[in-house]
Amino acid sequence: MTELRNEEKKIFFSDLDGTLLTSDKRISARTKKALDDFVLRGNHFAICTGRGLDNVLDVSRNLEVDYPGSFLICYNGALIYDHDKEEVIFRVGVPLEMIPGIFEMAASHHVHAHTYTADSLVTPDNGEEMQYYNRVIKRPLIVTDDITGNLPEEPCKVIAIELHDLQKLERFRQAVMEKYGDRVTTVYSNPYYLEIFMKEAGKGSAVKRLSEYLGIPIAGTIAAGDEQNDISMIEEAGLGIAMANAGEEVKRAANAVTETDNDHDGLAPFLELRDL
Repeated sequence: MTELRNEEKKIFFSDLDGTLLTSDKRISARTKKALDDFVLRGNHFAICTGRGLDNVLDVSRNLEVDYPGSFLICYNGALIYDHDKEEVIFRVGVPLEMIPGIFEMAASHHVHAHTYTADSLVTPDNGEEMQYYNRVIKRPLIVTDDITGNLPEEPCKVIAIELHDLQKLERFRQAVMEKYGDRVTTVYSNPYYLEIFMKEAGKGSAVKRLSEYLGIPIAGTIAAGDEQNDISMIEEAGLGIAMANAGEEVKRAANAVTETDNDHDGLAPFLELRDL
């Protein structure tokens, strides 16, 4: 097979939950084959998710999508990992001096919040929300009131979760933006999860950053997602794809919408296009 020049290569950026993965957190046979063939043609694949690096490394290995030339974009674009080099090529964290203020605000709004070390979740409580989140992520917990004292470096993001009163979560979001809005971005990764990370991050910034790193034009980038935190990458990419199961705001941002949802191989027809 003739090796593609950079200007001929594509990068496919895919969200995980609700996009590449089915509801039971698998990748279907047709979608997996389509992705395998896409990469075999000389293109690049990048998981682009709000999850942490340790979890996404596990997912990529277990699903067998840890292809040569692949990348892991974690914490909503706050960290980019080069799979071939086995190294982080970009990282931006929330300054430690901001962490107490964010967690104090969460407590005053009676909203669960946690953050991350390289391999653990750090939180002041292990209640319903924490257990709901960790049923999928499955990471060790550090339950402590001394959040910053348990962070060896600036964390890539903070996440707030509210499973019952979504207006309470929105009031917390507004409070965070009022105090830190010049420095952070707040987006929902689903109706219950509020993501807080630095403005330099974001999935859209990751699309631009990785395309420059690989020397591939933006026109050669494809991005697919289903939630609010995917909108920036869908808008930045040369081809932005919203899943059929996405919200209307996400669909409006996209160039195309899949005919079927994440449980019915929605992405496969796009990946199967030879001239994509």
